[in-house]
Amino acid sequence: MDNLTHSLVGLASAKAGLDRLSPYATTICVVSANIADADFVTLLFGDRWTLLQHHRGLTHSLVGTVAIGLLVPLIAVFIERMVVKLRKGSPQIRFRGLLPASMLAAATHPLLDWTNNYGVRPLLPWSGRWFYGDLVFIFDPYLWLLLGGTAFLLTSKSKAKTTGWAGLGLIITIFIGLAAWRSGPDGAALRVAFWIWVVGIISVAGLRAYGWQNRLGSTTALLALSVMLIYWLILAQFHSSAAANTARVGNMIASSQGEYLFRTAAMPTVANPYQWQSVVETDSAIYRFKVLSASGYSSLADVPFNRYQKPAGQSAQLVSLAQRDRRAQVLLGFARFPLARVAADNCVGQALVQFADLRYTEPGAPRGNFSVNIPVDCPTR
Repeated sequence: MDNLTHSLVGLASAKAGLDRLSPYATTICVVSANIADADFVTLLFGDRWTLLQHHRGLTHSLVGTVAIGLLVPLIAVFIERMVVKLRKGSPQIRFRGLLPASMLAAATHPLLDWTNNYGVRPLLPWSGRWFYGDLVFIFDPYLWLLLGGTAFLLTSKSKAKTTGWAGLGLIITIFIGLAAWRSGPDGAALRVAFWIWVVGIISVAGLRAYGWQNRLGSTTALLALSVMLIYWLILAQFHSSAAANTARVGNMIASSQGEYLFRTAAMPTVANPYQWQSVVETDSAIYRFKVLSASGYSSLADVPFNRYQKPAGQSAQLVSLAQRDRRAQVLLGFARFPLARVAADNCVGQALVQFADLRYTEPGAPRGNFSVNIPVDCPTR
């Protein structure tokens, strides 16, 4: 998930009662809820492929989560002790209080990341297997509204904090609005989410104006976190139907093509629990299409799909050569549905092999770390 969601979950966890365990517990909760993404520091010691190789790696594993939960309060205590020594004051942090707060907040990070289709590797360093929840898009405006609105009401007790929250709300409103109106015909659900967002922040601002922030307590934060869990359960029901429809369509496709079905996946789209991005792999090709969670699909005519042929023959030989490249190895180690395509049929001198993860893009389409083009020398005839 995005770091705004991680921060809001950390803040809501603190306001649900963890902030009572020790001074600075709120800050520690927000830091611990985000610090797993410190793996981005690998970008300073390599390139974007180094980042892809290590992102959502050890810091997102069970071992890494425990280490983060322990180290963050230890560092906080050390810093406070140094400051207290210089200022000749008395320490305020209670390590026994910060430790459970940090552990719980740190655990929310891999849990949230598991819910989307990027996945996590919780068993590192023993196993690099990826696990995918496929419930929530990488960002979700409904979670922003739920958690952000709650956090705003619970923390906007001064003019400075209210102004800060208002600025953040304005930035998010602009972001959702631009994303909604630039998304074309497929952005109807996001445009609906935009208007729900606008109505929601107006309503929250109204509650703030009437002084509701003075009536709310930790129960409100607990309720918001509970609603998030209920939201996940509802999405899980939609996903179950979408996954069944994906498997049904996948079997129809495989049967019509004379192929064997290997695996399927139904992945969330932004702000739309009714429409899911589906990927189906057979022994000869990979297919992409969208399904509705409520539709039964009696024929393939109901589901337009794109077919991506797996390389064979000389193309497979060229792909095998290109796989020796470090960039290809990193991408293939990350990709859930990897696909390679040779750009030209006739190999003279050099050929261009295009790799991509079909979750996000197709071969030849530039999309950050999710695709790469590798030139290879043609084998001697």
